[in-house]
Amino acid sequence: MPVSTTVHAETFYEDRGAGPALLLVHGHPFDHTMWQPQIERFSRTHRVITPDLRGYGATPLGAHPHSTDLGVFAEDLVALLDDLGIDDCVLAGLSMGGQIAMELYRRHPGRIRGLVLADTFPAAETDEGKAARNAMADRLLREGMRGYADEVLDRMVAPYNTHAAPHVHRMMCATDPVAAAAALRGRAERPDYRETLTAVPFPALVVVGRDDTYTPVADAEDMCALLPHATLAVIERAAHLPNLERPEEFDAVLADYLRSLVRTS
Repeated sequence: MPVSTTVHAETFYEDRGAGPALLLVHGHPFDHTMWQPQIERFSRTHRVITPDLRGYGATPLGAHPHSTDLGVFAEDLVALLDDLGIDDCVLAGLSMGGQIAMELYRRHPGRIRGLVLADTFPAAETDEGKAARNAMADRLLREGMRGYADEVLDRMVAPYNTHAAPHVHRMMCATDPVAAAAALRGRAERPDYRETLTAVPFPALVVVGRDDTYTPVADAEDMCALLPHATLAVIERAAHLPNLERPEEFDAVLADYLRSLVRTS
């Protein structure tokens, strides 16, 4: 994998294809390979950039060992775009990646020409949620990733989507627990993005798995209603990772959205 070395971080990434830039941001606790079906499909029509976020995959955690807020991830991604000479992109993020995408748009709206938010939600964390994230961070530091991965696998990937489960489990188990804990603490303190979404001027796409229990369809509907020009796509027979569980259906929705941006530009 190539590496982008900037003042912000060393970021390992995959860069495939040519054409308009499509930046795909993975969720927690995964790495860029969660986008493998989309890399294969969309590198035929786009320049697809899939980084490993700070502390995930091959990218080192660097100078944020205790708490990595979403702004750090967002600035890493902007630095990567700068290093690759990319002025603007369609930005897609899933789960934590979706929250990072919202933070990047909040900070640098001129760099984004399209926004895809998958299985994510924009509200700030509740007090109960903050406590839960910090408690999980403590647990990961004590126990490592495997017990957590075993416990949540059936929520990440619906039990009837057994084809996707081994890859997802491997990604979770391979994640550095120190980095995972730092991201959890950072996410606990994230801002509320709902007002930010109301100002997005271009078409956006909201995607959710029908059986997602982390970010249910109702949350996706509420988020879609905030965006002035948004389409909601519910992927049937999928949970939290529809891009891996039902890649053909996910890719069809994303392809339609990307074509719509060409028509409206």
